[in-house]
Amino acid sequence: MNQKVCPQHLNRTAFVYIRQSTMTQVRFHQESTERQYALKQKALDLGWTTEQIQVIDEDLGLSGTKKSNRQGFQKLVAEVTLGRVGAVFGLEISRLARSSADLLRLLELCALFDTIVVDEDGIYDLNDFNDRLILGFKGTMSEAELHFLRSRLLGGKKNKAHKGLLRFPLPVGYCHDQEGNTVFDPDEEVQTAVRRVFSVFKSSGSAYGVVKYFSQNNFHFPKRAYGGTWNGKLIWGTLTHGRVIGMLKNPAYSGAYVFGRYKTQKSLDENGQFKQRTTRLPQEQWEVLIYDHHPGYINWEKYEKKP
Repeated sequence: MNQKVCPQHLNRTAFVYIRQSTMTQVRFHQESTERQYALKQKALDLGWTTEQIQVIDEDLGLSGTKKSNRQGFQKLVAEVTLGRVGAVFGLEISRLARSSADLLRLLELCALFDTIVVDEDGIYDLNDFNDRLILGFKGTMSEAELHFLRSRLLGGKKNKAHKGLLRFPLPVGYCHDQEGNTVFDPDEEVQTAVRRVFSVFKSSGSAYGVVKYFSQNNFHFPKRAYGGTWNGKLIWGTLTHGRVIGMLKNPAYSGAYVFGRYKTQKSLDENGQFKQRTTRLPQEQWEVLIYDHHPGYINWEKYEKKP
């Protein structure tokens, strides 16, 4: 038995924490999942019995950048705080948390309640300065790695966006052709419905007037499904006020290519948890604005007269 694994640890529960950042990783990177579940055998080898080992896998498919949406991580922290955990097993330190704040909080609790941490490289006693230093360094490197990856991906996206080549889901009325260009939807009924929205808005002067016109004439409005079994399917339904407002405020209908219209801001809720809020930026702060990028249902002057 390793000298860091003491009777007081073996008398408590060993928790095996399992996480992967996305459901795509869970589906296609099954070797990682298998390696994490295999940590249960490592706990058995170190002296815990099967009944003393508990696997936490509720967070499979969730990012480790924040704890607010990770019920498994919150459960682990609560159990450590209650003094019920003898050891926390994880494949690597980044599985526990990508956020230094969340990770250091957990490590502080492990030190306070004499809980050891076990990863693929070794066993760490958080009351030992050297072990605490190593885990802290691993956590910092893990967060830095995430920053570098995000920066590279975002840099690539921005570079394509500045050339008008970054593709994202198009609003109803548009599609990509075989060369990747943005063109009118080949379905004439779809084009007619979209043009009707802008035509009626011009005459009525309000989004409610458009909704009323569609309702009185029993006109339906299309949308294309993205993802799942309905991916690419055209679905006709009732036109809502929210959809009309969204169309009137979408510069794509004027033939413009825009990137960076929205910004995500973090804040704290009443429970002290981080939450994200997306806000729309004023036009002068849009990162990319390319006029006449593709054919428009209206011109730019009409777009600027939106409500």
